[in-house]
Amino acid sequence: MAERRTTGRAVADPDFLQFNDLACETVGGKREPPQFIASAFTDFGKWMDGWETRRKRISGHDWCIIQLGVPGLIHGFDVDTSFFTGNHSPHVSIQAGCLDQLPTFTLEGDRTDMAASDSQMAAVTKLGSEAWPELVSVSELQPGYSDSCHNYFRVNFNRRVTHIRLNMYPDGGIARLRVYGVGQRDWSSVSTNQLVDLVALTNGGVCLGYSDAHFGHPRNMIGLGRAANMADGWETARRLDRPKKLKVDQQGILQVPGREWAVFRLGHPGLISSIEVDTNHFKGNFPDSCRIEACTLTPEEETQCIRTRWNSGKWQVLLPPQKLRPHHIHHYSEAELMPSHPVSHVRLIIAPDGGVSRLRLWGRLTPINAASVNQRRPTSKL
Repeated sequence: MAERRTTGRAVADPDFLQFNDLACETVGGKREPPQFIASAFTDFGKWMDGWETRRKRISGHDWCIIQLGVPGLIHGFDVDTSFFTGNHSPHVSIQAGCLDQLPTFTLEGDRTDMAASDSQMAAVTKLGSEAWPELVSVSELQPGYSDSCHNYFRVNFNRRVTHIRLNMYPDGGIARLRVYGVGQRDWSSVSTNQLVDLVALTNGGVCLGYSDAHFGHPRNMIGLGRAANMADGWETARRLDRPKKLKVDQQGILQVPGREWAVFRLGHPGLISSIEVDTNHFKGNFPDSCRIEACTLTPEEETQCIRTRWNSGKWQVLLPPQKLRPHHIHHYSEAELMPSHPVSHVRLIIAPDGGVSRLRLWGRLTPINAASVNQRRPTSKL
C-alpha cells in the first residue's frame, strides 16, 4: 500500500499539542521549559539551555539523530527557540526513521565544543539517515522571543517512528524539540492472558479530551513510573460552583454539583480487571472522589464524540464513586469493578476538582486489530 504522507507545515494554533510528547523527560528528554541565566558562562562561551553549535566555517550544515523515548505515530513538532534571539538556527528540517536494530554507539565522554568522533560518525553513517523520509521540509524558524519562540509544524505520516534526524541550516541554537504523537507498541508478542496497562503512554494510550487542565494536563497521568511532583500530574482549577457549606453522603463523599473529567483512548481494546488511581504529591488538593466510565467506540463514533466534547457516547460505569485519600495509591480489584466487556475508551471523573498523578488500567487484550485503533488521527480541535 502506498505511504500516505504530507510534508510538515507551520501552524499557528495546533491541535496536536493534546497528544503525548514522545521525547519527554520521563523517557529521556527534558520536561522543564528553557531558562536563561544572564551571568552563566562556561569555558566554551555563554551557557544556553538547549543545543547550540559553533558558527560554521566549513561546508555543510549541522544535524543530530534523536532516539524517541516512545516509538509511535507523530502528529506534530514544536521547535522551541526560547532565548536564542541572536543565535537561533534560521532554518530547520526533520526526517524520520524506524530502526529495528541499532549500531553500537560509544559515548566517549563529554564532547561539548566538539563534533562527533570518527567512530561515532561511522556508526551513524550505517543508518543512512540522510535518506530518511522528510516530515518537515526546510522551514524558517522564528527567533526565541516569548511571542515567537514556538515554531509548530503539523505532519501526516502514517508509519511508526523510532528515530528522527533534526537538521539545522546551517548552524545556530534550538532550546527544545517536542515530538507530539501517540505511542505504538508491537502487540504481536503479547498474549491475551498477559496483564497490561492498557492506557500507558508506552502502550499507545492517549488523552482525547478533558474539562479543565489549569495546573497540569491529563496526559501526565499515563506517564512512566510515579509522578516526580504535582506538575507531573493532572490538576484542575478549583470549581467556583462549590456549595458554601459542604455536605457528605453515607459513604463520606461530598455532595457537589460540579465535576471534572478526562477521556482516554486505550492503546489496545481490552478487558480491564484492576485499576490504580494515584494521588501522589496531592496532599491538600486531591479530589474528594472519583469514578470511571468506559465504552467501545468505532473511529466514526470517536470523531462524533470529539465534536460534541464527549457529551455523546455509550458510557457505562466501570468503577463506582470512590472516596479518595491524599498522597496515596488507590488499588481497585476486579471484585470492586462493575461487570464489564471489552472497552476501547475510558473517562475518569473527579469531584469536585483537584489533582491525580497517575492512572493505571490493568487488563487483557481482546483480539481486535491494534493498528486500526492506534492510527486514528484527530479530526477537530478539542
